Amino acid sequence: MRKRMRTTAVAAVAVALSAALAAPAVAAGPGGGRSGDTGDHKATVRAVRAAVQDGVPGVTLRAQDRRGVWTTTAGVGDLRTERPRSPRDRYRVGSITKTFVATVLLQLEAEGRLSLDDTVDSWLPGLVTGNGHDGTRITLRQLLNHTSGIFNYTADEDFARTYLLEDGFFEHRYDTVEPEELVRVAMSHEPDFTPGAAWNYSNTNYVLAGLVIEKATGRPYGEEIRRRVLAPLHLTGTSVPGTRTGVPGPSSRAYGKLTLDGGGPVHDVTRLNPSMAFSAGEMISDSKDLGRFYRALLTGRLLPKKQLDEMTDTVAVDGTHGYGLGLMSTELSCGVTVWGHGGGIHGSTSDAVTTRDGRHSLAFNFNGDWSGDTEAVIEGEYCGD
Repeated sequence: MRKRMRTTAVAAVAVALSAALAAPAVAAGPGGGRSGDTGDHKATVRAVRAAVQDGVPGVTLRAQDRRGVWTTTAGVGDLRTERPRSPRDRYRVGSITKTFVATVLLQLEAEGRLSLDDTVDSWLPGLVTGNGHDGTRITLRQLLNHTSGIFNYTADEDFARTYLLEDGFFEHRYDTVEPEELVRVAMSHEPDFTPGAAWNYSNTNYVLAGLVIEKATGRPYGEEIRRRVLAPLHLTGTSVPGTRTGVPGPSSRAYGKLTLDGGGPVHDVTRLNPSMAFSAGEMISDSKDLGRFYRALLTGRLLPKKQLDEMTDTVAVDGTHGYGLGLMSTELSCGVTVWGHGGGIHGSTSDAVTTRDGRHSLAFNFNGDWSGDTEAVIEGEYCGD
C-alpha cells in the first residue's frame, strides 16, 4: 500500500513495482466533452502528460464540474499496436471496491439488519482467531475504518511470491482463491495492534466485510452491490467479475513489471482471476460510472443522513488524509477537500474523488502499476495553477 493514501487492493503491487517505463508519449487532449477546450483543466492536462512521461503507458480521465463534462486521454492503451486509450475505457478499480462494500453494509444497517457495533464473530463465528486475533473484540465499524488491527493478507511474503511477483503470478494468475483462504493467511500473523488502538490499512478487513454481507443477506456480496447500487444508478460499465479473468470492452491492456525493485521487462497482466482480491478490490468500472457513484453517494442518494454521517466520520491518518467507512478524505494544497478512494491491482491504478457537495468529480486510470503520480492529477484538477 502506498502510505500517502493511494491505497491498493493488492497493496504490495504498488510498493514493489515502482520504476519507470519508456512508453511512447502521446500528447494529452480532449477525448470528449467540451471539444478542444481544456478550460480550467490545463493543470490536469500537464499532470496527465507528466504521468505518461514518467512511464505510465496510458491515462484515461473524466471530470465533471459547473461547466459540464470534460474528458482527456494520453499515452496508449496497447503497447504493441500503439492504440490510444479511450475516455470510455473500462478498467480494474482495485480498492475503490471498498466504497461499494461499505455502502451496502451501511444500507443493511439502515434497514436494521445489522449494527456496525456488532462483533465480527457474531456474524462469522470462529473465522477471526489465532495468533492473538479475536473476532469477539472487533466490530464491523472497525473493519470498515481500518482500526481492527487485523493483519493485511497482501503483506504476507508467501502470498506476494505466489500472486504478485513474476514467477508466481504467471503460474497462479488464473487460480481461484476462496475468501476464507485469504483470511487464514492473515490469521497466520499476529495482529498489528489491539482493536481500536490505531489505524492501519488492511485488505483483510474488507474480505471480512464482504463475507458479512453474504451472511446477512444470504446472497453473494456482488449480487447485493448490483441490486442496491449498480442497477439503481444505471452503472452499466461497472461489474463484480468474481472469477472471470477478462475486462469487458471497451478497455485497454494493463501492464506490470512484477518485480520487487520495479526493474525488468513490462508484462501484459490484463487477464487474471480477481478472486485473490475478492471484496477488497475485484471490481471493474469506468470513469463515467465512478463519477456518478461518488456524486450519488456524497449527495445522499444511496444512504440516509445517519449512515452518510457515519461514513464521513473519519479517523485521522496524517495531516491531510482521513479514513471514514470505505471513504477517504484528502485536504489538497489549495484548501479544497475531496472525498473518494484510490485503488490498484495488477496493471491498473485508479482514483475517483468528488467534493462533498458532489458538484466537482474526477475519475481516472493509469494502465500501469509502477509509476505516475495520482495525487498530482487530483491537485491539478482541483487546485489548478
